[in-house]
Amino acid sequence: MILAVDVDYRDSGASIAGIAFENWQDENEKSVFRSRLDDIENYIPGQFYRRELPCILKLIEEHQIVADSIVIDGFVYLDGKSRPGLGKHLYDALQGKVRVLGVAKRPFKGITQECELYRGMSRRPLYITSIGMPLSEAKFHIKSMHGEYRMPALLKKVDRISKAMP
Repeated sequence: MILAVDVDYRDSGASIAGIAFENWQDENEKSVFRSRLDDIENYIPGQFYRRELPCILKLIEEHQIVADSIVIDGFVYLDGKSRPGLGKHLYDALQGKVRVLGVAKRPFKGITQECELYRGMSRRPLYITSIGMPLSEAKFHIKSMHGEYRMPALLKKVDRISKAMP
């Protein structure tokens, strides 16, 4: 199973959404998960994981989700290769048992061109990073996801779900 997650922040709390699907090309999700976490950490540039990691772990634990791969909104490695980001911290928290793919809409300082992925007719790339699978495979999977636009349809959907939560 593949899990796509997204978190929306309001005041001092977070709404966490997850969409589970079986195959990278799936048009529709198999399951939707929702959680809420209050009293989250403040955002610190370069240390986003301190804020978002507890949210993702809460969703996984609360719903007892077992996934082969997790797609996050963000970076596995901030520079594409060695500087740990949210995805690397998630991978470590899950004891290296789940592959993590990061999909970011904007570059982080130092991210390499190798991480760029163009989908659809977009002139702006997504930035893909991964751990537990080669970057080329991660890019192939994200490119193959359903949807004709820059952002895959299921990733847009999980974002909408997190934002629609109370």
